[in-house]
Amino acid sequence: MENTFDRHRRLRQNTTMRHMVRETTLNAQDLIYPLFVVEGEQVKDEIPSMPGIYQLSIDQLAPELDEVHSLGIPALMLFGVPEHKDAIGSGAYHDHGIIQEATKYIKQHYPNLMVIADTCLCEYTDHGHCGVIFDNDVANDDSLELLAQTAVSQAQAGADIIAPSNMMDGFVTVIRQALDDAGFTNTPIMSYAVKYASAYYGPFRDAADSTPQFGDRKTYQMDPANRLEALREAASDVEEGADFLMVKPALPYLDIIRDLKNQFNLPLVTYNVSGEYAMIKAAAQNGWLDEKGAVLEKLYSMKRAGADLIITYFAKDAIRWLNETQ
Repeated sequence: MENTFDRHRRLRQNTTMRHMVRETTLNAQDLIYPLFVVEGEQVKDEIPSMPGIYQLSIDQLAPELDEVHSLGIPALMLFGVPEHKDAIGSGAYHDHGIIQEATKYIKQHYPNLMVIADTCLCEYTDHGHCGVIFDNDVANDDSLELLAQTAVSQAQAGADIIAPSNMMDGFVTVIRQALDDAGFTNTPIMSYAVKYASAYYGPFRDAADSTPQFGDRKTYQMDPANRLEALREAASDVEEGADFLMVKPALPYLDIIRDLKNQFNLPLVTYNVSGEYAMIKAAAQNGWLDEKGAVLEKLYSMKRAGADLIITYFAKDAIRWLNETQ
């Protein structure tokens, strides 16, 4: 009797065959590694909710940067944790702020590593919001002026890419104009175009000491229930001059990643955020899942959904695991 069904398993018979027909690839050039840099000296403090991730002072960066460079990871996302905060986040745009000084150090000693500077005020304000406060609310346009100053200061320090994460209306156009006016016409903007008000940010707020002291960020970050709003947000940033688009977080919004990939032709970034990291770490430590398998599976899901670049705390481990299988 002649078989009439398809033999899909023929292409799954061994590792070599599976790799030959693999549709989605993942390598070091796809990944960006986040770093939390703090003021002071001899600081290497592990973040309790993010095992294996540290707050580092500048004098402790070298071993981490050596490792990142040796693994072929091309870029770092820098977050600064200042000693002093105020109502207007002045540490964000100070010429000797923590991000500025860390950027100068990295570009001097590791010139081939791309520095992506997070451009926001929340780590620097004493109230923890992403802008200045008037009448118990974030004042959009007043905040834009300070964000533009921050972007220019970061570019002057040597940042290769400016990554505004504040979700203020008009932030891309104001930052683009400020960069151009300051002579940084070739400095690209990696826009946090679609940033949801997510429960998955909790460990990051521990790491960056940026928990809001009142209210929440739902008046400027997006409602997780919304999809079409993401397309409107991204379209505005494209029109205003963004060079990259980002979706944050990653795992709960794979559909949004695919929507943006289908709609726009800019490089697409996603952020595999702290809560997504902490979940896998906690489950792996309890023996509830295989860490390596779960991490690579989720990173492939992000690439498959359409992400060109992935910001992930698992970047170093992922490359080691991928190298083991080659």
